[in-house]
Amino acid sequence: MKLQASGARPAYQAYDVSNFRTIPQITALTAEQCLAIEVVAKVFPFRTNSYVVDKLIDWDKAPDDPCFRINFPQADMLKPAHFARLADLMRCEATPAELGRAAAAIRQELNPHPAGQMDCNLPTLDGQTLPGLQHKYNETVLFFPSHGQTCHAYCTFCFRWPQFIADNGMRIEAREVDPLIRYLAAHPTVSEVLITGGDPLVMKAAVLERYLQPLLASTGNGLRTIRIGTKALASWPQRFLSDPDADQVLALFEKVVRSGKRLAIMAHFNHPREFSSDPVRAAIARIIASGAQIFTQSPLLSHINDDPALWAAMWRDQASLGCVPYYMFIVRDTGAQHYFGVPLVRAWHIFREAYQSVSGLARTVRGPVMSAHCGKVQVLGVCQVNGRPYLNLQLVQGRQADWVLKPFLAEYDSQAIWVDQLRPAFGEAKFPFQ
Repeated sequence: MKLQASGARPAYQAYDVSNFRTIPQITALTAEQCLAIEVVAKVFPFRTNSYVVDKLIDWDKAPDDPCFRINFPQADMLKPAHFARLADLMRCEATPAELGRAAAAIRQELNPHPAGQMDCNLPTLDGQTLPGLQHKYNETVLFFPSHGQTCHAYCTFCFRWPQFIADNGMRIEAREVDPLIRYLAAHPTVSEVLITGGDPLVMKAAVLERYLQPLLASTGNGLRTIRIGTKALASWPQRFLSDPDADQVLALFEKVVRSGKRLAIMAHFNHPREFSSDPVRAAIARIIASGAQIFTQSPLLSHINDDPALWAAMWRDQASLGCVPYYMFIVRDTGAQHYFGVPLVRAWHIFREAYQSVSGLARTVRGPVMSAHCGKVQVLGVCQVNGRPYLNLQLVQGRQADWVLKPFLAEYDSQAIWVDQLRPAFGEAKFPFQ
């Protein structure tokens, strides 16, 4: 399905720490707020673009606007001592090397690779570790193509923030697809490949096809579904509409579907405003017309979307546009978790109230869920045992399949924001997955 051109193509303009002060609307910020962006950007990656700046952010409410907070670093993303250390160095005109060493030391305190990504999730074949692959759950392998390890805009809360900094030692990436093909042949229980990043849809269509075509041509494996994780729909919907190779991207989606493989676009949307523009709705329609399915997911974020009404609105919009609400995640234990995290009990209340407000077609969503070392831990709610409150939880995915859908209890803790802050109920020494 080709889209007829009408008028000039919207031009992608990236903004980062080197040029964000040229954004006309940046005058809404104080000098101190602009300095904070520069300080925090020494540690965390920062990039946004002209579509986000012009179409999504309400500059009258910046810096408190949620879409601003999704895209622009906030001072409180760093703990006070870390912020002060970097700010002092900048005021003293420290050398780039000195600033780099200080930022690197801070990053190491932020758990850059949570949930066993660099030790427990690395697959091997013939005694060799395969770079750029992750295999945590039996059915699904993650693939990180090197050409897709950037994004149209970086989310401030992204748990994959180490992918986007200069330290190549922190980056997960694969430079070729052949090891993945061989790994799939050796592991026929794997039925899904999730192509992730970064954002694979920053790649030109021809480059993306070089990764996809070998998967489509491969035989002797159990591959049934190809997933592509992306935020392009929210941050640059023109990728599917007016980019020079937009039609080729959609044709590639159609090719995957014609091959007999299921194509699932795992789309990240964090706020209802990301559905507000005509381009995003047109882009969703084009993707669905290609035969691909769109599944939507987001973390629950303090200061951005910690409101059940926002989630209900998102799920309703997603379902009405033909998308499938999939996950409400808990902010992972990395980066600025202290700033974006929501206590588990409050997260459950938000999920429950939003879930109660939507029809059955939007109740495909699961949450709130932590992607932890053991697996995906869902908070089922608060229950009473002998008059005392406990947290009821279960795994919806696990490193061991036998852990899945076995409810377990934890001591009630209204402030815990991650599973490792919980204690087993009734004085037990450990949880069932430990």
